[in-house]
Formats: sequence, C-alpha cells, structure tokens
Amino acid sequence: MKILVIDNFDSFTYNLVHYIEHITGVKPDVKRNNEIKAAEAGDYDKICISPGPGLPSEAGITKEVIRLWAPQKSMLGVCLGHQSLAEVFGGTLKNLDTVMHGVSRTVRVLKADMLFANIPERFEAGRYHSWVIDNPGILEVIAEDDDKNIMAVKHPQFNVYGVQFHPESIMTPEGMNIMSNWILKT
Repeated sequence: MKILVIDNFDSFTYNLVHYIEHITGVKPDVKRNNEIKAAEAGDYDKICISPGPGLPSEAGITKEVIRLWAPQKSMLGVCLGHQSLAEVFGGTLKNLDTVMHGVSRTVRVLKADMLFANIPERFEAGRYHSWVIDNPGILEVIAEDDDKNIMAVKHPQFNVYGVQFHPESIMTPEGMNIMSNWILKT
C-alpha cells in the first residue's frame, strides 16, 4: 500500500508520518503542498492531508488534489485538511470565538462508522485550530464536540474523511486507533 502525506508546512506532519509507518511498517511519501503536481497523487492508494497554518485557499495543491482524486482514492484530512475537504464539497468555515490551541476536549461520535470502529462514543482529542466547518456542504457529520462544532466528516459516496482534531497528538489517546481504522478498514 502506497500512502502520500501532503505536508501543509505543519510541525505535526511527521507525527502523522510516524503513526502511518508504525501501522503499516512502511514510511509514507511526504510531499509539501508546493512541490508536486496534483496528478502525481494518483500514484498512491491513500492520501493523508496534513494540518497547517492559514486557510484552505493558502494550502497549495491541497484542494486540487481533493477535487481530482477524491472519487478514486481513500483520503483523510486532518485539521486544515479537514477544512479543505469541506470547502471542496460545498461547505463553509467560521472563525471560533475561542481559539483552540493545544487544548483537549471531548469528541462525541454521532454515527457508527469504520473510522471510529472500536473507539468509545466519547473520547478526548487534542485541538489546535481557530477555524471550524460551519456548513459541511454535502459531507456527512459523524462527530462533534460538546458545543456542536463539527469534529469529523465523511463523504456520502467516496472513501473520504476529515477530522478537525489531531489524531497524531499526545492529547488524543485514541489517535493511533483512528489512524489504523482509516488505513486498514476504509
């Protein structure tokens, strides 16, 4: 299995890389969002879109990769990657009143899904963001926080998921299991 991690210039990218390598035994390819063409992502079985600073419009080829490959490739967007998925599929973002940088909050699973197989209905997750999805567009909301902010989405037809929280954070005890579910079960 070949996995591409699109690096949106974030310090957490290599935490995702290490999780993927731990689960698969193979180091994924890591490409910054300005160093490859979107068509090159077609060489991979799965695409993980990393967190990063700023907004989806500032994330290089990220949205182009989603538009081009979501119908055919398994994808997981984390934080900025999650927000990028929403924008591509008709959603909108809003700025939070309270910034969530380096805080742990409860996530509640709303809908049974393979991404959350063997994960408690409520779990703690590390958050590092000031934006959230306001309107998910065509994406299905599968998890939220206690304030009803969208924490996870999936595409209704494609094998595409997004999580606002950071599964690769030490503040997300179920993070390795969530990543494993994405890699091995979706």
